[in-house]
Amino acid sequence: MVREGTGSIFKRKDGKFFIYLPQSVVGDTAFPFTAHSSTKVKVRFTDDGKIVIEPLDE
Repeated sequence: MVREGTGSIFKRKDGKFFIYLPQSVVGDTAFPFTAHSSTKVKVRFTDDGKIVIEPLDE
C-alpha cells in the first residue's frame, strides 16, 4: 500500500494552479477517488495548516 508520496503544486502561465499526485499514490486501492480524466473536488484548508480535498457532491 502506498498512502504517501511526494507531489507538487505548480502555477501555469495562465494563472491556474495544479496539484500533481504521484501515480503510486493514485493507483493504490485505498485512494478515495476514481478519476479517469478530471473530477470536481472541494478544497479547503484547516486551522492547523492542512489541505483537505473531498469529492464535490453535485
